[in-house]
Amino acid sequence: MILIAGPCVIESRENLLRVAEKLVSYHEDESIDFYFKSSFDKANRTSIDSFRGPGLDEGLKLLDEVRRTFGFKLLTDIHDYTQAKPVGEVVDVLQIPAFLCRQTDLLVAAAQTKCVVNVKKGQFLNPADMRYSVKKVLETRGVKEEGYEAAKRAGVWLTERGSTFGYGNLVVDMRSFGIMREFAPVIFDATHSVQMPGAEGGKSGGKREFVRPLSRAAAAVGVDGFFFETHFNPCEALCDGPNMLYLEDLDLAIKDIKAIQNALKV
Repeated sequence: MILIAGPCVIESRENLLRVAEKLVSYHEDESIDFYFKSSFDKANRTSIDSFRGPGLDEGLKLLDEVRRTFGFKLLTDIHDYTQAKPVGEVVDVLQIPAFLCRQTDLLVAAAQTKCVVNVKKGQFLNPADMRYSVKKVLETRGVKEEGYEAAKRAGVWLTERGSTFGYGNLVVDMRSFGIMREFAPVIFDATHSVQMPGAEGGKSGGKREFVRPLSRAAAAVGVDGFFFETHFNPCEALCDGPNMLYLEDLDLAIKDIKAIQNALKV
């Protein structure tokens, strides 16, 4: 299975390498296709005072150091079409943020790189409508056919991260996995799905205690991979701390998932 894990944002070189070192076992696990994730810039924050990260140039240097040190494949998000080319020269997967999932220029620029393009489903969007975002990437890459296998060969993934429900809550509609897998491989973003946007007065809250139950449910329904943001101390994290997993809890979540996947093979 695909596993995407790492801290929400690059807080410092020390913290980045500290988390990366704890994730080496997943990289070495032959049953896992592992990608290390961290953001160089969190451009979509609730407050203008929120920590955003080191920025493009310094962030790419640090991500490249992670690659050289640990041999990881890398994933990070881009927010502007001008970032696609320079970021694509360092990472393996370009991630399109949920609120930007329909931005044509951004999708086309990402598709013009050699990277896998991971499009996060907008919290506001019908899962079935994500086929049009996939199609933008496929057509840019000269792929005329559609469907799961075509997207897999062309390097296009979709990520489910919950849907807006009223104020301050996201809800995961488990039907969306099957709907979106009709036209692309699907990743479940378990940690952002328990986020509570704007719940902590100028910043998002979250309920990490629901990460493992939702992951078990997604494993039972069937997905291609999982996305977990993780930290050695989420309570002190500078971004998305309430929904990030402690590193030791990540291992428990992966054991849950593997047990369910193995049971379904019987």
